[in-house]
Amino acid sequence: MNKEQAKKRIEKLREVINKNRYLYHVLDKNDLDEGVVDALKNELFKLENLYPDLITKDSPTQRVAGKPLDKFVKTNHRERLLSLFDAFSQEDMFDWQARFLKVYEEETGSGLKKFEYYCELKLDGLAISLTYNSGMLERGATRGNGRVGEDVTSNVKTINSIPLKFRELEEKDWKLLKLTKEERKRVEEIIEKESFDVRGESIMDKKVFSDLNKKNERLGKPVLANPRNAVAGSIRQLNSKVASERKMIFYVYGLASHEELKNILRTRERENMFLSFLGFKTLKQNRICDNLKEVFSFYNKVENNRDSLPFQIDGVVVKVNDMLKWPVIGVVGKAPRYMMAYKFSAEQVSTKVKEVLWQIGRTGALTPLAVLEPVKVAGAMVSRATLHNIDEIKRLGIKINDTVVIERAGDVIPKIVKVLTELRSGEEESIVIPRVCPFCSTKLQKEKDEAIMRCPNKECQAVNFQSIVHFVSKGAMDIDGLGEKQVKQLLDNGLIANISDLYTLDKNDLLSLERFAEKSVNNLLEAIEKSKEVSLARLIYALGIRQIGQESASVLAGMYQKYIEEVRTKEKDNVEDNDSNSYLSLSNLLNFFQEKKAEDWEKIKDFGPAVSNSICDFFHDENKMRLIKKLEKEGITFSLPQESSLEQTLLNKSFVLTGTLSSLTREEAKDKIKVLGGKISSSLSKQTDYLILGENPGSKYEKAKKLGVKILSEKEFLEII
Repeated sequence: MNKEQAKKRIEKLREVINKNRYLYHVLDKNDLDEGVVDALKNELFKLENLYPDLITKDSPTQRVAGKPLDKFVKTNHRERLLSLFDAFSQEDMFDWQARFLKVYEEETGSGLKKFEYYCELKLDGLAISLTYNSGMLERGATRGNGRVGEDVTSNVKTINSIPLKFRELEEKDWKLLKLTKEERKRVEEIIEKESFDVRGESIMDKKVFSDLNKKNERLGKPVLANPRNAVAGSIRQLNSKVASERKMIFYVYGLASHEELKNILRTRERENMFLSFLGFKTLKQNRICDNLKEVFSFYNKVENNRDSLPFQIDGVVVKVNDMLKWPVIGVVGKAPRYMMAYKFSAEQVSTKVKEVLWQIGRTGALTPLAVLEPVKVAGAMVSRATLHNIDEIKRLGIKINDTVVIERAGDVIPKIVKVLTELRSGEEESIVIPRVCPFCSTKLQKEKDEAIMRCPNKECQAVNFQSIVHFVSKGAMDIDGLGEKQVKQLLDNGLIANISDLYTLDKNDLLSLERFAEKSVNNLLEAIEKSKEVSLARLIYALGIRQIGQESASVLAGMYQKYIEEVRTKEKDNVEDNDSNSYLSLSNLLNFFQEKKAEDWEKIKDFGPAVSNSICDFFHDENKMRLIKKLEKEGITFSLPQESSLEQTLLNKSFVLTGTLSSLTREEAKDKIKVLGGKISSSLSKQTDYLILGENPGSKYEKAKKLGVKILSEKEFLEII
C-alpha cells in the first residue's frame, strides 16, 4: 500500500471509528461490536506508524486514554467436577427456569413459590479442585475429564490466594453466618478433623498476562494467545519456581465432597461467605437476585463494565441460591440443572478478505472459502472462514479486499457476519464464480432446486480425494491413522488411485514415505485389515452415495436384511445354514440394488425423488460397480443388522444425539437404537421423540428445549436401552 492509498484508507477508518464513537458514547447505541472497533483502531494505528506525517490531532489514536517434577500424576476426584449448560439470551434463561421448576414440582409434588438466584462472574480461567484435611491443604488437582485430573499440588501452593491452612474464624464471622449453636459446633468439628474439597478458578489478570508476553517477546519466546492459556501452561509447569513467577490468582466458587457441610450452610451465598472466612479470595461482584429480571439487570451491568475488570470473564453463572434444592432439581448428563452459564455474545472483530478459494467435495459440490488477514477472535487466530455457497456470497455482497466483521459462533466456528461497505476504497474486486471445476476444468452444473454448483466429472481428482477421505472416516470404514494428509500423500506418491487400492498397500512402500515409521505403518495396515469386516450400514455410507447419510444407509441396510429374510423363508433355509453366507456377498448386494427402480425407493418414508434417483444412478454407474467388485475381490465382507425378531422396544421412536457420551461411542449408541427399532436423525423437529444429551452439547440442546423435545441424560438413555 503506497502513501496515497494509505491516506485514503486512514480517512475512511477515522470516519467509521468516529461515527461509532458518537453512536455508542453519546446516543448509547451499539452499531459495531467493541472488538470490531478495536481492530479498526489497531489498523489505523499501524498505518499512522507507517506514515507518521499523516497523524492528526483529532485522530482516534490520539485520545488519552520447588523442585522440578518429572511428570504429573493422575488423581481421582472424590466428587465429579460438573460442566455447565450455556444460555445466550433472555429466552434461554426463561426456558431454563421453566425446566427446573417443572422438575422440582414433579419430584416434590409442590412448586417453588419463592426462590433466589446467586449470580457469579464467570471467570475465564482453569478449574482447580483443592482437598483440605483437618484444615490443611493436602492436594491440588486440575479438572481433567471431571473424574480424573492431574496432581498439581506443588504449583497451586505457589498461588498466594490459596491458603495452605484454613484461617480461624472470628466471633464476628460466626455471627454473620447465623448458625445455631449445634450447627456451629458441627462446622468447627468438620474444619478441625474432617476433609472436604474446595473448587475454584485459577486466573491471570490482564496486567500480569501482558507483562508475561512482553517478557516472552524480549526473550524470543512465543507469545501466549490469552490469559486462560497462560494459566493452563503455568499450572502444568513441572518446575514450580516457574509457576510461582506467573503470579496466578485463585477465586473460590464452592465446596464439594461433604454434603452435610453444604446442608448446614444451606445457601450458595452463605457458602461463599464461609469460604471467604476460611481465607479464600471471593468475587466482590457476586450478587443475590430475587428473579430473572434482576439477573438480566446484573448481567447487562457486568457485560457493559467487563473491560474495567482486571481479569477476563465470558459471562455470568446463575445458580439457585438454596443448595438444599440442588439434589432435588438434579443433574442432566454431566451438567447440573440448578445452575446456568449465561454467556456473553460471541466476540466480533474486523479483518480483510484477501482471496476466495474454491473447494470440491466428495459429491462434486463447489464450496467457497474466504482467506482472511489473520486476526485473533475470542483468543484464537483465524485466517479462514466458510462462505457456504454462492447464494451466501450474493447475500453478503462480499468482495475481495472488503473489510468484514467476523465472529466465532459459539466461540468455535469462524463466520463472516457483515461487510463494512463504507470502508471500500474502490480497489475491491468482485468474486469470480468459477464456470469450470478448479481441479479438472469440467464445466460446473447447477441443478434446478439447489444453490450448489457441482462438478459432474466422475474422474475428478478432487472428488476422488474427498471420496477416499470419506470412505476411511470414523462413521464409515473407520480406518484409524488415515486422515486427509495421509490420503493426499498416498495419492501424490501413486500408491493408491481409489478406495480399493487401500487394501493392496505394501508395508515397504509405506515405509518409504516421509513420516511413516514402522510402528505407524503396522498400526495402519492392521486398521485396514480390520476394516474388511464391517456392518452393512457402515459400508453403504462409506460408498459415498449422494443424498445418503448414516441414517439413510441404515434404512437401506434394513431393506436388504428384510429381503434376505423373505428369501430364506421361501426357501426354508436355516439362519445358521452355511449357504446363507452367499447373501452376505457384495455381488448379491449389487444385484438387489440394481433390480430396484426409483419408484421402489420412493415408497420408503422420507425418501423423495432426489434420494431415490441418486440411489439408482449410483448402482447403475459402471465405474462405481467396478470399484465395488474390486472391494469384494480384496476381501471386504459385511454383517447384517440384528434380526428383526428382537423385541422392538423403541419401534418408531426417533432420536437425535448431541455432545459426547462417556460410556459408549456415538456409533455404538446409534447401533443400539436401531437394533431396538428406533430411528436416528441428524436434525431436530417437533416430531423428534428424544434428544440424547452428552458432554459439551451443541445448539441442538437449546433447540430441543424450545421445541419441547424430551431430553435424556446418558444415564437415562442407558436405562431405556
